[in-house]
Amino acid sequence: MQLAFVLYKYFPFGGLQRDFMRIALECQRRGHAIRVYTPIWQGEVPPGFDVRIVPARALFNHHRNEKLTAWMQADLARDPVDRLVGFNKMPGLDVYYAADGCFEDKAQTLRNPLYRYFGRYKHFADYERAVFSPESKTQILMISEVQQPLFVKHYGTPAERFHLLPPGIAQDRRRPADAGAIRAAFRQEFGLAEQDRLLVQIGSGFKTKGTDRSLKALAALPEALRKRTRLFVIGQDDPKVFQLQARALGLGEQVSFMKGRPDIPRFLLGADALIHPAYNENTGTVLLEALVAGLPVLVSAVCGYAHYIAEAGSGLVLDEPFEQAQLNRYLAQMLQDDAARERWAAQGLAFAEHADLYSMPEHAADLILSEAQA
Repeated sequence: MQLAFVLYKYFPFGGLQRDFMRIALECQRRGHAIRVYTPIWQGEVPPGFDVRIVPARALFNHHRNEKLTAWMQADLARDPVDRLVGFNKMPGLDVYYAADGCFEDKAQTLRNPLYRYFGRYKHFADYERAVFSPESKTQILMISEVQQPLFVKHYGTPAERFHLLPPGIAQDRRRPADAGAIRAAFRQEFGLAEQDRLLVQIGSGFKTKGTDRSLKALAALPEALRKRTRLFVIGQDDPKVFQLQARALGLGEQVSFMKGRPDIPRFLLGADALIHPAYNENTGTVLLEALVAGLPVLVSAVCGYAHYIAEAGSGLVLDEPFEQAQLNRYLAQMLQDDAARERWAAQGLAFAEHADLYSMPEHAADLILSEAQA
């Protein structure tokens, strides 16, 4: 069977991109041919993948998206496939993997009403409607229960078109038997003494992930604790604004910004806590990656996977609406209480032993292929 996947950008370190890759590889493992449409591909191409780079350059993203759609549809007319699976919202999809939240809800609740008079709004609203309207036939793979009611509210999407997937944490994120040795080597490499505390914040899109909130919380720590605490911010984004903020807060060399990298498991083992006070987050895969590595988590409740942290007892979940003062208190508590961190770590590891946190790619492939065979 010939399957086609489409996404606006592939790079190895994005959450959506990693999900796409694992699902596509699972479909390939089952004997199906994989074609990919994207304007941007960074990194290696897996053996057997037919990656078609779409010439869709434009000044604005929504114009680029429209060019991609037109080019892809013309190519599919010449060279058809059995199933088209999208990782971004667009017309003509057989299956949509819902990595993003409801655009229309954000436009109505977070934007100035004038925003809805611009071409950018019309484009993304039309592309979302093409997936979720009652007339559409697109099957929707949901990775968060939080967003489904919003899509139903705005579009009246029939319930039978939604399919909720379990999380899909890669097995290499699980805490290995030699975790202690890895942690010791990591901390030696980065000059971290036993009494030093390391926070990590991991994820592309520093603004959305709440990096500004993390910096304020670090600056608000009691002086003695602040001086022995470092923050590593890792992700594909421009850090300039946040580097300026860090300097303005007097954090100096305590904060390091790094590009996305393949050795994230080392950071999860070497750190003392993951901080993730996101403004919005459909899921938050890194929360579960920390959980299965035994790293305590401090997270905002808006994240779709925050409930797993609460259920596992593997960290602290902030209340909504967000208050910076609560984040400041919780961070100080988390870094000062060694016994609590050990308890959160142990509870997270115990939860990881029995909860289904790993089978998303297999379930997604089941649904894609069942639809293709219907």
